[in-house]
Amino acid sequence: GIVLVAINPYEQLPIYEQDVIYAYSGQNMGDMDPHIFAVAEEAYKQMARDEKNQSIIVSGESGAGKTVSAKYAMRFFATVGGSASETNIEAKVLASSPIMEAIGNAKTTRNDNSSRFGKYIQIGFDKRYHIIGANMRTYLLEKSRVVFQAEDERNYHIFYQLCASASLPEFKDLGLSKYFDLPTSQW
Repeated sequence: GIVLVAINPYEQLPIYEQDVIYAYSGQNMGDMDPHIFAVAEEAYKQMARDEKNQSIIVSGESGAGKTVSAKYAMRFFATVGGSASETNIEAKVLASSPIMEAIGNAKTTRNDNSSRFGKYIQIGFDKRYHIIGANMRTYLLEKSRVVFQAEDERNYHIFYQLCASASLPEFKDLGLSKYFDLPTSQW
């Protein structure tokens, strides 16, 4: 299939605006510069033409911009599918698992907020190719991080957040106080 190598610039660039989405919409692969919108357009076009499911795999190491690239692809689908203003599907899909994100992010040497979860996002389209729904499945990528972390890295953020809030009155309601009364070596 098509392979796009993208580099995370770590800043907002004007290459992901609405007018760029419209510029790539309806174009053939290779007619314009390589872009996540070109990949999304090709998948969208093949879905409509062949009436078959399509997949876009976004892969890379920590901090590479996988989540941002997935957001841009969803924004493209929502815009060309006529759903952007109606449902804001991109925001809804990405906001669907805040608890998993809070529990599943850690600090690595390359990324201060690296997700330890893989995500499988499935977007449903109707017969007019408008988005009608989506769901996201998550799966734990690095179980080893539960019990071990490399030098200069942190374990899951939730652990440190719980430790920092152990003295708050509402912490008692969680039923975890007995674990935080233990010496640090026994956690």
